Amino acid sequence: MLGYDFSSAGRFQTAVTFLKNPHLFGTGTNACYMEQMRNLDVLDGDEGRMCVNTEWGAFGDDGALEDLRTNIDREIDAGSLNPGKQLFEKMISGMYMGELVRLILVKLARDQMVFQGKTTPELLTTGRFSTNEEGLANADKVLRDLGLNPSAEDCKATRRVCQIVSTRAARLCAAALAAVLRQIRDNKAAERLRITIGADGSVYKTHPGFSRRLQKMVRRLVPDCDVRFLQSPCGSGKGAAMVTAVAYRLAAQQAERQRILDTLRLSREQLLEVKRRMTDGIVLGLSKQTHEQTSVKMLPTYVRSTPDGTENGDFLALDLGGSSFRVLLVRLRSGKRHKVDMHQKIYTIPQETMQGTGEELFDHIVQCIADFLEYMGMRGASLPLGFTFSFPCNQSKLDEGILLKWTKGFKASDCEGKDVVMLLKEAIQRKQEFDLNFVAVVNDTVGTMMTCGYEDPKCEVGLIVGTGTNACYMEEMHNVELVEGNEGLMCVNVEWGAFGDFGELDDFCTQFDRSVDDCSNYPGKQRYEKMISGMYLGEIVRNVLIDFTSKGLLFRGKMSERLKSRGIFETKFLAQIESDRLAMRQVRSILQHLGLTGSTCDDSVLVKEVCSVVARRAAQLCGAGLAAVVDRMRQNRNQNQLDITVGVDGTLYKTHPHFSSIMQETLQDLAPQCRVTFLKSEDGSGKGAALITAVACRGNNQGQH
Repeated sequence: MLGYDFSSAGRFQTAVTFLKNPHLFGTGTNACYMEQMRNLDVLDGDEGRMCVNTEWGAFGDDGALEDLRTNIDREIDAGSLNPGKQLFEKMISGMYMGELVRLILVKLARDQMVFQGKTTPELLTTGRFSTNEEGLANADKVLRDLGLNPSAEDCKATRRVCQIVSTRAARLCAAALAAVLRQIRDNKAAERLRITIGADGSVYKTHPGFSRRLQKMVRRLVPDCDVRFLQSPCGSGKGAAMVTAVAYRLAAQQAERQRILDTLRLSREQLLEVKRRMTDGIVLGLSKQTHEQTSVKMLPTYVRSTPDGTENGDFLALDLGGSSFRVLLVRLRSGKRHKVDMHQKIYTIPQETMQGTGEELFDHIVQCIADFLEYMGMRGASLPLGFTFSFPCNQSKLDEGILLKWTKGFKASDCEGKDVVMLLKEAIQRKQEFDLNFVAVVNDTVGTMMTCGYEDPKCEVGLIVGTGTNACYMEEMHNVELVEGNEGLMCVNVEWGAFGDFGELDDFCTQFDRSVDDCSNYPGKQRYEKMISGMYLGEIVRNVLIDFTSKGLLFRGKMSERLKSRGIFETKFLAQIESDRLAMRQVRSILQHLGLTGSTCDDSVLVKEVCSVVARRAAQLCGAGLAAVVDRMRQNRNQNQLDITVGVDGTLYKTHPHFSSIMQETLQDLAPQCRVTFLKSEDGSGKGAALITAVACRGNNQGQH
């Protein structure tokens, strides 16, 4: 039998009842304790705990105690109202202990061992013997009340029988209780368990030796448990009221938690609306007349085709999108089994350089390229370079990129509004150690599409879900009004991270989204990205946890100073917390890292739910945006059913255990006429940049550009 989950129980995780009064419901003995939900196969759900009513009075009904039962136990059972039932209870509880003593005394009298072999009608009457008093004077009084004329030896013998019966009962009970304590200890994976047991019942409270014997034996059987017994004043009256009060309080708190989390849950209708608004933004962004009226900028990339396997040669790639960046040498070999060899080194950009002058930033980048060429034994070489520049750019040709705005913590001066290729070439001129004969400005999303396109010709969409998020796809040239020409295709960089900057997502944003946005480097910008990407999800979770704690719904209302620190709840924690269905210990360790050393198992369950809700919304929003893209491609091509491959990269997509599946389910639901295959990109920003450059060089050699 199962009961309510008492989050306020603290160290009270076990309760035992030893009842004697036959008028009480459940007369006899029983125990309950807090069990892990994952162990309760009879219920759905595996998080948190629930109070389990062991109903241990029925232990032995299956024959498990047969070798411990005596003939007198069997005689009592046979004469009971429920033969064969509640066998453990019949060996322990006050209702049967007195009867055990009476039958033993009757047998001893008939064997001429007590009372001079005499019995009385009272002694032969069921239910006339009490075990609560073990003193010699009390024994004399009890026996005389039974019509006997006991000697001092009779009293001693009777007292000894009472001690033996009550000691056996206490020890049997201790053995069962030890099993419960070991289960609790194993659940916690604790070397030593500290626990309090609430005890009630007339035998426990009034019998002069029972509680002492029970406690002594429990401590002998489970020496690795520090057990404290606390006597309940009124378990059935006050306890029932407390159950009701706690249940009411918990229900009210749970309702408030769900009300808050519901603001982060999106219905299918809301997701369809996000898809519709993204579609509208795409249309506006492609049009020359309405391009400035939308947050979805639809930037032309001047990439006109995907790889065909004939690309050949050595190419440099520069991958800049964060505080660390890579320089790569990519060697492409064409043929039936086209081959790619890559060598790379990773360099860091100091914080002061990220936020210093543009000249300092690009001088640092060029110094790193020179170091790499020296490392590869290619000093002074002149090679084509694919420059993966993962920031919003406006391109009028492939070898030009006008930086629109810095993101991801960069603030280098005198760069926004300028051509990053020229900034790079000017820095090379200052260095004068090597040259680049062609530079292609590459967006990491396009690089992802090209890398996967090298493996799968049907890959015409690129998607990034990592620190940031973005998408690109092959659009019909006649729709790309910002570029001359109507024939063929061109890859368009959606720059969908900025979707919502014109208010398109205001009715979906919560107080937590607004808080994250207000404290970001660019308030009001990249609103869609701030609801999806790895850079912000942890911060959304942290704000939810702070709100819950301030309202007394989490951590008993006690806030840690570390939890108040912006950025302390890293997005990688979401993946860790959701990665293992039994990861409560891992959740606890993360909470301890946040200074929440007193967090409970129930706190861990709630933190996991918050992470799940935030990550699910992010995946659904991403799926809704992607549904808008692939449905547009299907309509562009006048196809009833579109088969398309999406190349994907990004740590959030690759490492979160549920993000990809939720996103794909949402996409399938919102764009049912598109059969979409997802292909994980292997180094889109490095290998992909080289492939874009190689395709461009191939086109130049063929006189196409």
